[in-house]
Amino acid sequence: MYYCCGITDKGAVRDHNEDAFLINKIVTTEKQAEYTLSAPFIAAVADGVGGEASGEVASRLALEMAAEIRPVPGADYGKKVIDIHRRLRRYGITGNNVNMQTTFCALAVDANGGAVMINVGDSKLFRYRGGVIKQLSRDQSLVQMLYEQGEITAEEKRRHVHRNVIFPVLGNAEEDPTVDVTPIEGGIVPGDLILICSDGLADYITKGKFEDTLALPRKLPKRLAALVELAEEGGSTDNITVLGISIM
Repeated sequence: MYYCCGITDKGAVRDHNEDAFLINKIVTTEKQAEYTLSAPFIAAVADGVGGEASGEVASRLALEMAAEIRPVPGADYGKKVIDIHRRLRRYGITGNNVNMQTTFCALAVDANGGAVMINVGDSKLFRYRGGVIKQLSRDQSLVQMLYEQGEITAEEKRRHVHRNVIFPVLGNAEEDPTVDVTPIEGGIVPGDLILICSDGLADYITKGKFEDTLALPRKLPKRLAALVELAEEGGSTDNITVLGISIM
């Protein structure tokens, strides 16, 4: 059995929430939810792209479509997510919301315990193990590319003026996105905590503060709520969403 808790919040600046999360085939667009799950399942975060048409609709619809995916060994998750992208793009065109877009970051766990990370955009998946947090996803963004090319430092990456420039995501009207599908080696083991979060949280909390907060002797919902507060205190101007998944 697995335990999963999620929080989504419009944050301190935005007047509405374009984030959403998926747990147990249920899409949540505000506040908090928690479930115990049996494999197979998929848990995901979607962050509607600000400045584009109906970002909040894009994130919700993408997750509703993702809820139809049944994780099985050998599943072609890349094809399934591209199908969601194309359905979302068609929905936008027919509904006069051309270029409604969203990021998508998910954990898929099959009945054998095999775990796969699926990512499009700059929402993030982390593993917290043994007191250390490690990002397993790779941001599909301009600043990530500049960082990998050695043109900016890790600190410059966090504060860069173009840190919100991302590569094509779900619903993009002009180009299909690249779907990163990466098996999590060894799966999820007892004591692991998988975090999936939007950039409104992850970009405003240092590695040390992540680890200090997750080490607190509190139940997971309170630790996740503390992360949301830290992101706001750190100057987040975006919507904030975080999921935590662990073995019970």
